Amino acid sequence: MVLKEEDVRALLREYKEGNISEESAVQRVCSIPFEDMGFAEVDHHREMRQGFPEVIYAEGKTKEQVLSILQSLYAHSEGNLMATRASREKYEYVKAQLPEARYHEAARMIYFERDTSVERDKERYILVVTAGTSDMPVAEEARLTAWLWGNEVRTCYDCGVAGIHRLFSHMEEIRSANVIIVIAGMEGALASVVGGLVDKPVIAVPTSIGYGASFHGLSALLSMLNSCASGVSVVNIDNGFGAGVLASKINKMR
Repeated sequence: MVLKEEDVRALLREYKEGNISEESAVQRVCSIPFEDMGFAEVDHHREMRQGFPEVIYAEGKTKEQVLSILQSLYAHSEGNLMATRASREKYEYVKAQLPEARYHEAARMIYFERDTSVERDKERYILVVTAGTSDMPVAEEARLTAWLWGNEVRTCYDCGVAGIHRLFSHMEEIRSANVIIVIAGMEGALASVVGGLVDKPVIAVPTSIGYGASFHGLSALLSMLNSCASGVSVVNIDNGFGAGVLASKINKMR
């Protein structure tokens, strides 16, 4: 059962008017917060609190666990669903039971795009910019996340500082964006460059791309945290999902 805020209000009215018993009302309310599956406690209340169902981090979970959680979320929500860091093997297993499931190879994401009523604001868009082509898997995770959360999303890939003229060729699109996600490995300099060119919030995502001294993204992370450009926030290494969610929340503020 999908229980939204208006459903809770209706439930309270039913009880107040004497149409349902106290025990029945208690049972229905108690079914809202989460479902204890033994290996997971699925948060069915999250869509009501945050506007999007709980998202599954699939890495480290078995394919059976991923399927069981998705089946529970599918039954208790009406919105889009996501399982990040998922292998194709897990996707094939899920799709056999939930045929609506789709898979994005680069983003490593199993997803269900069920909410077709979304009206995306073309004027207030999120722009995802990468330093290199190697950063695209993280960028696609960010892009698809922001899209599934109901945003218009555009991309500018392979615009790093090693050939900064490539970035400048996209300046109109960069300056017109409402929120910008900048994804870079190596030394992570692109976030500071973009942050110094725009008056919009910049979300920097360090990636684990680079040779030995990049320390699997730590070098880019520290560079971004020490950015001299104001208005740059930083998420964890390779965390395209976190960047996509944060960008969505900023983009929807009025």
